[in-house]
Order: sequence, then C-alpha cells, then structure tokens
Amino acid sequence: EVQLVESGGGMVQPGGSLRLSCAASGFTFSNYDMSWVRQAPGKGPEWVSTIKTGGGSTYYADSVKGRFTISRDNAKNTVYLQMNSLKPEDTDVYYCKLTQRGTAYWGQGTQVTVSS
Repeated sequence: EVQLVESGGGMVQPGGSLRLSCAASGFTFSNYDMSWVRQAPGKGPEWVSTIKTGGGSTYYADSVKGRFTISRDNAKNTVYLQMNSLKPEDTDVYYCKLTQRGTAYWGQGTQVTVSS
C-alpha cells in the first residue's frame, strides 16, 4: 500500500523558511519521479515542483523558482522541499504526489501559513 506522509509545515513570517519532508513507503521509491503540489481551500491544486528518479533533474513552477528547492534521499525514501523567502501567497496545504501507472497518490498534506 502506497503511503506518503508529509511533515514540516507551520506558520512563518514573510521572508522566512520552512523545510517540508515526505516519507514514502509501499513502493520502490527510487524508481519514481516525485512531486510537490499545493492547494488552498476551494481552489484547484497547483503544481509546485518535480524531481526525477535520480535527483539530477528538477522542475519548478515559475511562482516558486529561485526560492524553493526540491531534493530526495532515495536511501531514506524521502523527498524534501526547502522553501525560502516565503510570501503570504505561498500559504496553502502542501502535498507530495506520486503518479504510479496512471494513478495519483497524495499524502494527507501539511499546512504552510505565511503571515506577519
């Protein structure tokens, strides 16, 4: 059974930083690209970032490019999202996402709130 468990969210002031983690289990983590998406209540999900299986290729939404960094540790079955220079508009629930054989799996999400 695929399980994705996010952690590391919280409340931070504008300009601050947070590091999100997503612990994965139930599949061969190193074989799959992993993504982070975010979603506010009442809105559709917004793709944030993707990291390829080996970690050598990463992709970012324009809204977070230069501020967020995705990484992975295949030995720990964990994907990370380092978020710097946070803005109020980054406030959302953040999810890690796996797509496996056409099926999308999401974790329970972790709330990020950026507010002064």
